[in-house]
Amino acid sequence: MSKHTLGRIREKRMFAGRVLVAIVAVSVGSTAWANKKEKAPLPELVLRAHSVAVLILPGTRETIADPAGNRKAQEDVEKALMKWGRYQLTQEASTADIVIGVRRGTGTAASPTVGGPIPDTRPGTIETTDNSIRIGVQKGRPPGETQSGDAGAAGGRAATGVESGGAEDVFEVFLGGDGYSPNNAPLWVFRKVDGLKAPTMSAVEQFTKAVAETEKIVQKQQPQKQKNP
Repeated sequence: MSKHTLGRIREKRMFAGRVLVAIVAVSVGSTAWANKKEKAPLPELVLRAHSVAVLILPGTRETIADPAGNRKAQEDVEKALMKWGRYQLTQEASTADIVIGVRRGTGTAASPTVGGPIPDTRPGTIETTDNSIRIGVQKGRPPGETQSGDAGAAGGRAATGVESGGAEDVFEVFLGGDGYSPNNAPLWVFRKVDGLKAPTMSAVEQFTKAVAETEKIVQKQQPQKQKNP
């Protein structure tokens, strides 16, 4: 057999080897892609929740320009959730499946604030929609909630100061029930300037989108779980 013929045979074998390696690589890559699970933005337990409590995050201070801003944000979030109709509102963290903590931002990097204890109760108001009832009364102080401000604010005296780095509104989702604590790591967080401002309420809007996206991902993964119990 001539050297030229042997050379051609070697070239064909090398080419065939490269093709085989490429096919294997594509096959492995496709399998890995198929087995890769799409990550949901929220834990599945949020989908299984039936009740929610909306609380002002502890340590929150009110701005002098809008001293009732956090209470209004709390009520606006409750109204938006009522309109959505997915969860039943409750006033106590211990009886809620999930807890939403809210805090209005100052809108600027630094802004004058006034501290002091958040009232233990809200005015008694009853509002209804087709899906839910909102009773604006809260008994006692939520677990983990402390008086805002420093020690000088004890006894209900307001304490003024400057809030730094709190320009964005905060919307945090926690696991509720007896184990709830605002010191626990939140399940989901959204921060944006005017994120809690009505009527837009972009924080609630993004939360509803996260729930819908999580539902789609979970539904896609259900057939796989049934095939591979």
